[in-house]
Amino acid sequence: MTYSERAAAFAALHQPGNPVVLYNIWDAGSAKAIAGAGAAALATGSHPVAAAQGFADGEQIPLEFVLGNAERIIAATGLPVTIDFEGGYARAPEQLTANVKRLAETGAVGLNFEDQVVGGDGFYSIEEQARRVAAVRAASADIFVNARTDLFLKEKDASKHAGLLSEALERGAAYAEAGASGFFVPGLTDPELIAGVCEASTLPVNTMMRGITLETARQAGVARASYGPIPHARLMQVLAEHFQTLA
Repeated sequence: MTYSERAAAFAALHQPGNPVVLYNIWDAGSAKAIAGAGAAALATGSHPVAAAQGFADGEQIPLEFVLGNAERIIAATGLPVTIDFEGGYARAPEQLTANVKRLAETGAVGLNFEDQVVGGDGFYSIEEQARRVAAVRAASADIFVNARTDLFLKEKDASKHAGLLSEALERGAAYAEAGASGFFVPGLTDPELIAGVCEASTLPVNTMMRGITLETARQAGVARASYGPIPHARLMQVLAEHFQTLA
């Protein structure tokens, strides 16, 4: 298939109430394992990619490694691959467009793009982040831009999440108008709030599967279920436990 066809096939997997399951991987080996287990698509997580190489999360791993890693993952399987691209490794729109063009050249058909200021404090304003989303879209008409808001992830007190819903939806609408393909709300775990986002959003909604089940996600109308750092963390725990049994 052509790049456009692969990107369209990936986008078609996003069905509200029947979410595509992305059990996040970090290298070609983990990609082959999940592909062999029957996955329809693959997604990296920025934290496991960084941790597997001894880096901290938050764009601490070099961009060149991220791009090379994407190429190796894509070459390892025939599945569509989306890359956790954090904040795009740039603030200025022109550099964002250049970076995402390079990502698309690896064959990646999607990316996560977040609205927190990576390496800084707080969030980009809605207006600036919308311009940044537009710059990402300018790099490719086909790539799936999964626009992420970190409002819920940054607020650890879940009792305050309802109060963030209005701003989250405002951000989602602005990102959609700027050219986003999907809306990612990691950290949101309340089923009613998730359902509210799914109902209000014009974009397919992505949740992180920490604290919720797939059935909950389905009933809420989620179109994409991501596991983020969970798979890597679980496997590292198993690895340590296996070593400990040797004694």
